Amino acid sequence: MPRHEKIDYVEYPSRDLEATKRFFGDAFGWTFEDYGPDYIAFSGQGLDGGFYRSGLAARTEAGSALVVLYSNDLEATLRKVEAAGGTIVKPVFSFPGGRRFHFTEPGGNELAVWSEPRE
Repeated sequence: MPRHEKIDYVEYPSRDLEATKRFFGDAFGWTFEDYGPDYIAFSGQGLDGGFYRSGLAARTEAGSALVVLYSNDLEATLRKVEAAGGTIVKPVFSFPGGRRFHFTEPGGNELAVWSEPRE
């Protein structure tokens, strides 16, 4: 149920919708609903959203917001991202409160994955 004045949905551009769909399905098990040739939507992933066909991509170097996923096993998730065709753009690093890495998916967008610090 949408909540008043809270973030409800996120949309990303994609240079290649089919590659984006395949990547997120392979790496994270996401499923998509197609809305014509230029839009795919996902739900049940912590925040619902979609990807629209575009020549642009969301990258932090261009000032884009960064969506950060959580993982119980950062190294296993990193291997899944690489196996699915993602490119690691910032290898695993520590920050106050945890560790994370950044990657781009085949449609060009940058995301990150974080985990609790190692004990």
